Amino acid sequence: MSATSPTPSDRQVELLGRAYRHLLERGLGGLSLRPLAAAIGSSPGVLMFLFGSKDGLIRALLARARADELAVLARIRDAEDGRGPRAAATAVWDWLVAAEHRALLTLWLQAYARSLTDPDGPWSGFAADTVRDWLAVLADVLPAGPAGEPDRTLLLAVLRGGLLDLLATGDVDRVGAAVHRHLAGLPDGSDREDPR
Repeated sequence: MSATSPTPSDRQVELLGRAYRHLLERGLGGLSLRPLAAAIGSSPGVLMFLFGSKDGLIRALLARARADELAVLARIRDAEDGRGPRAAATAVWDWLVAAEHRALLTLWLQAYARSLTDPDGPWSGFAADTVRDWLAVLADVLPAGPAGEPDRTLLLAVLRGGLLDLLATGDVDRVGAAVHRHLAGLPDGSDREDPR
């Protein structure tokens, strides 16, 4: 995490957690070290020392956001347990639509957009990485390999498009109805072979 040590110190972990909570509340827009440091009980100098630069801090914050995203995906993957693509995709949508995740998802969207508009910035690769993360999870519930890639890509596009619309409008009912219409066309898992 820091420029001098690959293993984060307790202070780095503590300040990163505070900065991450601040970022979830305020977003990436206009992120400045001095106000951030004051808000989390630190100083710009300490943050520079611990994270090497403002970009280093942003990279650490986005890594934390991606870790949270991967933890969610792992829980969904573990809970899928043979229920089939429809149930797994519904679980993903239920998580995305929950109001308590709005701050994390808004931060995800900001980082995603920034990685597209400023590919050389500290968010470099964030969008591509998150697409790969989601496609890997969907590969566990939809046919693996090249034959299933179009189906996984379509499902990801529907979920991501629904999320963008939901974040923009807050219209859970309209967007949810559209997403569920697509999900209803997915296999329900009843055609899977019994592993016993």
